[in-house]
Amino acid sequence: MSGTPRPNSGYYDRNYRQSAALIRARRPYIFKNAVLGASITAFTLAVYAYTLNVVGQDEFEDVRVPEKK
Repeated sequence: MSGTPRPNSGYYDRNYRQSAALIRARRPYIFKNAVLGASITAFTLAVYAYTLNVVGQDEFEDVRVPEKK
């Protein structure tokens, strides 16, 4: 084996670029994947913002801080 891929043996050419067949096969899923990725990102950012907001409102009055000696 020479270590180089055979031409037209898969979805990538010898320069590791996507072939037309791979682009056609992925086309129906691009929009759905983008919407799902945006939804997951929005949920993550919302949880992060909510957490910072809730923690920022706490006064921590019930936490006892030991005195330095």
